[in-house]
Amino acid sequence: MRLRLAFMGTPDFAVPSLAGLIGAGHEIAAVYTQPPRPADRGHRERVSPVAALAQARGLKTRWPASLRDPEEWRAFAGLRLDAAVVVAYGLLLPKPILEAPRLGCVNLHASLLPRWRGAAPIERAVQAGDPETGLTFMRMEEGLDTGPILAADPMSIAPDETGGSLTRKLSERGGAILPAWIADLAQARLKPRPQPAEGATYAPKLTRPEARLDWRKPAQALEREARAFDPWPGSWFLHGEERIKVLRARLVEGSGAPGTVLGPGLTVACGEGALRLIEVQRPGRAAMSDEALLRGFAIPPGTMLP
Repeated sequence: MRLRLAFMGTPDFAVPSLAGLIGAGHEIAAVYTQPPRPADRGHRERVSPVAALAQARGLKTRWPASLRDPEEWRAFAGLRLDAAVVVAYGLLLPKPILEAPRLGCVNLHASLLPRWRGAAPIERAVQAGDPETGLTFMRMEEGLDTGPILAADPMSIAPDETGGSLTRKLSERGGAILPAWIADLAQARLKPRPQPAEGATYAPKLTRPEARLDWRKPAQALEREARAFDPWPGSWFLHGEERIKVLRARLVEGSGAPGTVLGPGLTVACGEGALRLIEVQRPGRAAMSDEALLRGFAIPPGTMLP
């Protein structure tokens, strides 16, 4: 069944979902996305990845800074939608928007709700050491990711998974499965079920300051952070005046006061155990192994990292 839809999304994660709906033959009446942002040293504005695809396909594209304006409500209602599909849009939808489409507003969320509601569910799942995550298809309501669940698709998290690799997997899976879920929605084959209160967790937005490695934590927690925060914001530590990124790390044997460089290579004592920083990056330099770094940048055993 061909539906008249609005698609609401912004980052690369949402692009396969929009492409999947286009490929399934639905009429995309409008694409809503975040406004263009300054993107380089020249501060030239760049449209979002979703906007780029929409414009390439000749779709009507809108990027209001807010959906709180009654004029926006009237314009949205005037689209006469069967449904609105939301994938990592970045704006909360007020009640008049939620109620405008015939079948309501539905959301593809990158966790198995109610675990990891909020802005960074993928990275928080890796950071917490969860063995599993997935996609949830839900009917939206005014709460943050609290609406009834229509369908879910679990996915295991590999031991070496990063925030970036898991994002790509879930994004591609979303593009593949979303058209089938929309078809099920149109045919009333999905039965909404309330989210259980038990097990609900919140996934706050990532920040640069939290990505600084705190050597007082257990090595296992820091290894997970290094993977979760790859590629952004990137785990880091200070040596002198220099901020050094940690791209890959592994758990090793060792002990000492937290922050003590132990060797071999760039091995650092943590609150519990030790962590070898096997791939690092100095500012303005290419990524390199810890051994390559130490050949030209002295961090001898016994050094105390802050």
